[in-house]
Amino acid sequence: MALGNGSFMTQFILMGLTDQPDLQLPLFFLFLAMYVVTVMGNLGLIILIGLSSHLHTPMYFFLFNLSFVDLCYSSVFTPKMLINIISKKKIISYMGCMTQLYFFSFFGISECYVLTSMAYDRYVAICDPLLYNAAMSPKACSSLMLGSYLMAVLDATTLITCMLRLTFCDANTINHYLCDIHPLLQLSCTSTHIIELEVFIVGGINIIVPSLTIFVSYGLILTNIFHIKSTEYRSKAFSTCSSHIIAVSLFFGSSAFMYLRPSSVSVDDGKISSVFYTNVIPMMNPLIYSLRNKDVKLALRKTLRMRKF
Repeated sequence: MALGNGSFMTQFILMGLTDQPDLQLPLFFLFLAMYVVTVMGNLGLIILIGLSSHLHTPMYFFLFNLSFVDLCYSSVFTPKMLINIISKKKIISYMGCMTQLYFFSFFGISECYVLTSMAYDRYVAICDPLLYNAAMSPKACSSLMLGSYLMAVLDATTLITCMLRLTFCDANTINHYLCDIHPLLQLSCTSTHIIELEVFIVGGINIIVPSLTIFVSYGLILTNIFHIKSTEYRSKAFSTCSSHIIAVSLFFGSSAFMYLRPSSVSVDDGKISSVFYTNVIPMMNPLIYSLRNKDVKLALRKTLRMRKF
């Protein structure tokens, strides 16, 4: 399984979510169904926004990017996860593991900043509508997305550089369903204190800063909503914002539980938490941000009507 010579590990074994044989088939169909819904929802939204000219606005530009990130994010690990559930050999190569970790980190960090940009967009739209066209110009939106992806490249590269410095000896069973930071840290046979500190700093920046920005933005939005005289508009705006806040809280809360903790904490608890930000949130985002939206429903009806003719 391994060469047993420091970091020259050739492959790892992914333990998966559970090792109970009776649960493997139900878990396979559950995560397969979730992945199908995730792909159909996010890919459908990408196509719909691309085809519908009246959805070419800043809000849907950010939603387009969120769907793209979620689609790629889930696809980094879910196909391998599904194969491993029904396979006896749950093996992943060392380079395959590091590659998976890099893209998993890249798209995960990208999502943090795309969600931040979306919250800022809603803040400007509701709290400073007169400045909206200037503040959210095409150049400004493109700059926000470019900045999000550059931050993701920088931080994912920093994280993978830290992980490549780990030394592995004989233990090669990863107590997880994907190659993640803390399970790999627990396999290292040398001191990981410096690397843990570096991971904590990078993770803290990418979780705490965006989440604080998002919650402050939505706090200001909710304060503004309470001053709206129209009861109907106020309840609609509050309902929309509350669903967004729930989705963001689940994503950042479960991420913080996994990454802003010492590696000595049990990975088993982290695996359950990981399901939320790796599987549940990418599946829910298209439903939360679009299905309750009249513009998306109208665009969908128009697209379907065009296909009939």
